Amino acid sequence: MTLTSEPEPVTDAGAPQEPVRTRGRWIDDWRPEDPAFWEATGQRVARRNLAWSIFAEHLGFSVWLIWSVSSAFLVAQGFAFSPQQLFLLVALPNLVGSLLRLPYTFAVPLFGGRNWTMVSAALLLVPTLLFAYAVTQPGTPYWAFCLIAATAGLGGGNFASSMANINFFYPAAKKGAALGLNAAGGNLGVSLIQFLLPVIVGGAGVFGIVQASDGGIHLERAAWVYAGLAVVATVAAYFCMDNLTTAKSSPREQLQVVKHRQTWVMAFLYIGTFGSFIGYSAAMPLLIKLNFWVADPAPLGTGIYFAYFAFLGALVGSMTRPLGGWLADRYGGSKVTLAAFAAMIAGTLMVLWTLTQLTPNPTASVAIAEDNRSWFPWFLAFFLCVFAATGIGNGSTYKMIPAIWRTKALRSTAAGTPEREAALDAATKQSSAAIGVIGAVGALGGFLIPLAFSSPWVDDPLSATKGAFVVFTAFYVVCAVVTWAVFLRRPRTVSATSMAGAGI
Repeated sequence: MTLTSEPEPVTDAGAPQEPVRTRGRWIDDWRPEDPAFWEATGQRVARRNLAWSIFAEHLGFSVWLIWSVSSAFLVAQGFAFSPQQLFLLVALPNLVGSLLRLPYTFAVPLFGGRNWTMVSAALLLVPTLLFAYAVTQPGTPYWAFCLIAATAGLGGGNFASSMANINFFYPAAKKGAALGLNAAGGNLGVSLIQFLLPVIVGGAGVFGIVQASDGGIHLERAAWVYAGLAVVATVAAYFCMDNLTTAKSSPREQLQVVKHRQTWVMAFLYIGTFGSFIGYSAAMPLLIKLNFWVADPAPLGTGIYFAYFAFLGALVGSMTRPLGGWLADRYGGSKVTLAAFAAMIAGTLMVLWTLTQLTPNPTASVAIAEDNRSWFPWFLAFFLCVFAATGIGNGSTYKMIPAIWRTKALRSTAAGTPEREAALDAATKQSSAAIGVIGAVGALGGFLIPLAFSSPWVDDPLSATKGAFVVFTAFYVVCAVVTWAVFLRRPRTVSATSMAGAGI
């Protein structure tokens, strides 16, 4: 759909109508900061693009994290992999996904948001179809599983392009909520794949309401389901989404954001928020399985069955992300981000405390598994608090990104001048590029966290887990200090009040 700069035709009732399309699905005139334009046309178009963007991104996250819970079922399907090997399978998609976020971000201004959504959704067929084949071949070697798991990172790149695209559609005052909803819809893909996969593959899910399949585990079923949904997302983007001419820019122009100190500060903070969310989400099924469950008697074993609870962390973190965006719109992103890190510090310390109460290697004894089981409610409750804080921090940091660049544009130009309009347009493009860079760096946390839990140099998995949480707690302390020092400490030239007023 194309919006032209010509006057809008008016009906007998005096209501403005949508302008005529002139160039397929490209919109030439897009002015979200114009209240009249936004109310008459922009809001409706933006919401439609947001809805289908959420759907496509949701599938991307599901495919990205399909190994997080399927890895826990590989042994049941006959593959003899060690805990260290399983954690690596969980980590590899996160590494590839983080690296792909930068080119995916640049693809939006280069090819158009709608066009790239079609491409990125279609690319999800690669990891899903390869997954479906590999898990049905008992002779598939571990290195092949690693390569196939790496292709799941294609789903991780979807987030960056989706967020960059939606950033262009909404006015500054609504970016926090819009980006929060878009991200939350995507993040829910993590929870949904962890919730539905055990049911789809016959591994028992929904707190035991669905029974395990008599024919054993069939992991390929989940892959076929998501391959079909990827086709639906591709077709939906073709018919229901739009490209914005105003979003066009070159990769060289977008890469200018790497020269700004704020880009790297926000990337560092995003490792703490989103990196923790995606890393903990990927590792949670294996953490529960290794510390609270014994395989006998099959199929549900003794202790806490990981498939019943694996999805809860991602669900909580996804649901609180829009709250973080809303709170940032209301109180300022830096204040909310600092509060989120404070909550993450407290939460990880309490998770660490519960881990000190566990007995290592529950697989050695059913009695040990049952003793560890009594501590699981505390572990889960504190871990969910950490997930909630990561979601709030994700929403608030992403609100800060466009606010930082917009504030720079406002301070460097005079109101009502052509320079101000050009600066604001450039700020939107730069903030979208920054979203890609920051998202790419932040997602590396999703690779590092599972590796920290595996710690092949530590013999006891429980000791490795406790050591990892000690490191994570220290890192959150550093993130909190950086947030305060850069954004909340009274600046020398700019008052803290003006920073908060700008949404930073």
